[in-house]
Amino acid sequence: MTLEVVIRDVKFPNPVLAASGTFGFGWEFLAVANRLGGVVTKGLTIAPRAGNPPPRIVETASGVVNSVGLENPGVEVFKREILPRLQRVKCPVIVNLAAGKEEEFCELTETLEQTPVAGLELNLSCPNVKEGGVVFGQDALQVEKITRAVRKRTGKLLIVKLTANFVDPADTAKAAEAAGADAVSLINTLFALVLDQEGKPLLGGRTGGLSGPAIKPFALFCVERVARAVKIPVIGMGGIKTGQDAFEFICAGAHLIQVGTANLVKPDGALEVVKELRRMARTRGWQSWDDIRGKAGEGRFS
Repeated sequence: MTLEVVIRDVKFPNPVLAASGTFGFGWEFLAVANRLGGVVTKGLTIAPRAGNPPPRIVETASGVVNSVGLENPGVEVFKREILPRLQRVKCPVIVNLAAGKEEEFCELTETLEQTPVAGLELNLSCPNVKEGGVVFGQDALQVEKITRAVRKRTGKLLIVKLTANFVDPADTAKAAEAAGADAVSLINTLFALVLDQEGKPLLGGRTGGLSGPAIKPFALFCVERVARAVKIPVIGMGGIKTGQDAFEFICAGAHLIQVGTANLVKPDGALEVVKELRRMARTRGWQSWDDIRGKAGEGRFS
């Protein structure tokens, strides 16, 4: 079967994307990127950001907690120095946009509208910044307002990245859909606090976001819940490190999946997922993704 997935007018060669913040901008791992379904760049802001002070990442039981804080060179450097390098990336490149104000999201969108990037992912879910991020994503009205404002300014594929921190993502997904989003992606990392031996916060940003296998069952729950609530495609993420994990997210209703923390362990972690998923499709005789998408909801009692 073909592994291709099409959303809006963007053709993804397979359903496995590298998640934002775990794979640079994509050109750094060209041999891997060119075999993935797509790459979502690290979060991009208008002005350069130095990020949070170190330490920024710590390993925990079955996961990691990060507090990177959206370190990035800013949109002008991205256009001048990074965008030309992305011409060598063959798969669709989605730019993750981060901002503390609606106006900044609009400015970023307008700045990138005439560039060849395939789509935009609005980051309304980062837990590691003081402004914007998860604060926007916890409020369905803010999600709808920002998404609608950006939708008016772009004809590109528009994805809204949602949080599950103290909010029902089904509500915010409906808000994004109503405002014109082409897809939603979830879940971003979960609020976390790590203490040192003295009982004080270990991370330089004090708190962080938990990712990795530890959050996979909750992520699956959220993806299935959102897939049942909206008609637009859902992009699932949260602890995916194997083809079996990806299969489960598709069964929960996902059209695409993103691999994040596994890339921090091995830069070709997402590629291993592609290979296993391809083997599963061949050996299990699937004819299309429709054969398995949403299968988890079949025969449910409520």
